[in-house]
Amino acid sequence: MKSMAWLILATLAFGAHAADEEGSSPCDNAETEQQNYDCAVDNRKTAERELSASFDDLLSQVGDKYKGEPAKLNELKKRLTDAENLWKQLRDADCKVETFDQKPGKAFDTAQNNCIAQRSDDRSEYLQSLGLQDGEAEPE
Repeated sequence: MKSMAWLILATLAFGAHAADEEGSSPCDNAETEQQNYDCAVDNRKTAERELSASFDDLLSQVGDKYKGEPAKLNELKKRLTDAENLWKQLRDADCKVETFDQKPGKAFDTAQNNCIAQRSDDRSEYLQSLGLQDGEAEPE
């Protein structure tokens, strides 16, 4: 029962996030287990797309900042890439822990997708906080 309540809350929380440009999404009026699953898959795909865009934006900002210093640029890009790969391993491991008590099936897959979507959204925000913000002075 507790697991089902968590799934419903997670689905509702992610519903607004996954809306497409036309205002409809698989999360609109999701009531059945299949509809909740489809919503969670859509949320995960959207969050992972946004995560990739945030990472690419950060790499682009770093490239602009260090364009005259190729050694620094390459080292920082390597560190960022290594950190991102390790973070993805941690995200996936954490989500396996969070969904441990779920029985295999749609409910498990829905919970897993919602977990990965939420963690990916959090990571996107973190990556955006690392970049050079508009109007921010660069170090001298």
